[in-house]
Amino acid sequence: MADPRGFLKNTREVAARRPVEERVGDWDEVYPGGMGRALLPIINVQASRCMDCGIPFCHSGCPLGNIIPEWNDLVWRDDWDGAIERLHATNNFPEFTGRLCPAPCETACVLGINQPAVTIKNIEVSIIDRAYDSGFVRPQPPEWLSGKTVAVVGSGPAGLAAAQQLTRAGHTVAVYERADQPGGLLRYGIPEFKMEKKHLERRLDQMRREGTVFRSGVEVGTGKLTGAALRDRFDAVVLAIGSTVPRDLPVPGRELAGIHQAMDFLPQANRVALGLPATTDGSEQIRADGKHVVIIGGGDTGADCLGTSTRQGAASITQLEIMPQPTEERPDGQPWPTYPMIYRVSSAHEEGGERVYAVSTKEFLGDEDGNVRALRLVEVSFEGGKLVEHEGTEWEIPADLVLFAMGFVGPEQQGVVEQLGVELDERGNIKRDDDYATNVDGVFVAGDAGRGQSLIVWAIAEGRAAAAGVDKHLTGSTQLPAPIPPTARPLVV
Repeated sequence: MADPRGFLKNTREVAARRPVEERVGDWDEVYPGGMGRALLPIINVQASRCMDCGIPFCHSGCPLGNIIPEWNDLVWRDDWDGAIERLHATNNFPEFTGRLCPAPCETACVLGINQPAVTIKNIEVSIIDRAYDSGFVRPQPPEWLSGKTVAVVGSGPAGLAAAQQLTRAGHTVAVYERADQPGGLLRYGIPEFKMEKKHLERRLDQMRREGTVFRSGVEVGTGKLTGAALRDRFDAVVLAIGSTVPRDLPVPGRELAGIHQAMDFLPQANRVALGLPATTDGSEQIRADGKHVVIIGGGDTGADCLGTSTRQGAASITQLEIMPQPTEERPDGQPWPTYPMIYRVSSAHEEGGERVYAVSTKEFLGDEDGNVRALRLVEVSFEGGKLVEHEGTEWEIPADLVLFAMGFVGPEQQGVVEQLGVELDERGNIKRDDDYATNVDGVFVAGDAGRGQSLIVWAIAEGRAAAAGVDKHLTGSTQLPAPIPPTARPLVV
């Protein structure tokens, strides 16, 4: 297993990001030359730290079941062709996960019990970036066609994974996307500084060469393409529509101008960064220039709003979180190998802004023209599972632009979900069995639409597993891998 003493001889090292003053002036990835290339000089040594641990808990830490020790060993031996083959065996899109996944595999790394974990995520992205540079990523068209047709609704990571697997199994697959270009949140939700869209484009090009058909600008459930029409036209349907209904904050002053959902703000900025019009209907772009920006929500989407607002020239940025500030070490109640809630600093947080914890918004305050001008906050804590406000702690902060980044509550139910008649669970997500099949014959669901808001790595895993269920439904059996049934409970988040 790599260098038997590598974890004793070498310390954890990650690639240096570009200087803050340089990167906030553009929309390029925060690593010089791209993340994978920035890592290549150090990555063989980092792969050598993968120890012969006996039971590699990183396998269970990864929803895809990536065979991490094996491709670490291949990288250490400079066998990059073998490494990408082993990586692609479980993950269709390592260029996405290597940039965007929070790496639950690393928090499950056995070395991480008492040392810094192996840089698994960095090694992964280096493998795929080098594979593209070396021409190792090639189309894999099917050897024969089954004569069966499948519609995939939604082109985010779950939909793309399902589509690629089903195309390679010999089925004719059409992917429907209501936006003007495929990719879902990968294209318009994720800022360019986290993942440049060239990585998405070259994967879509591979899929097209394999035979997958993309139909953008089509909203299934409207016009002639109703749920019934979809079932009549295709032998199977995969719903990969995501969890897109945003959580709102119904407090006094919510109706004021200048208060928006993050997914109204981010896609517009991402379109502009790609050289496109900010909106498709000609409406004015939501911008942070010269404004006091308040972001409600302390997660990744909030950090994306932070980095975007910084690049747009905000006067100030404050990110609010209702939970207390996490500790920098694992809490006692979240031991290895679980995914701990610890204090993390993203590249966007390095660039500026203030993070305020344990606060709740009491009211949005407006000016005489109906625009938001401030927030009234109060300090809070959780006692006995209930949110408690602390008397005498209210104060105001200025705000010209407020962005909600508080997560999502489920898939949109109007339209194709309602038309197909699929059952929903108690949380409003689409019910499915262990083959990812809904109550409607031939209709399957993958990703956040069935699981609820989750990680990109879970979306890909579910897309792959749903494809196996569809293949089995269409042909009676399947050789496609199914990483995990939806009823399984993860060891980590």
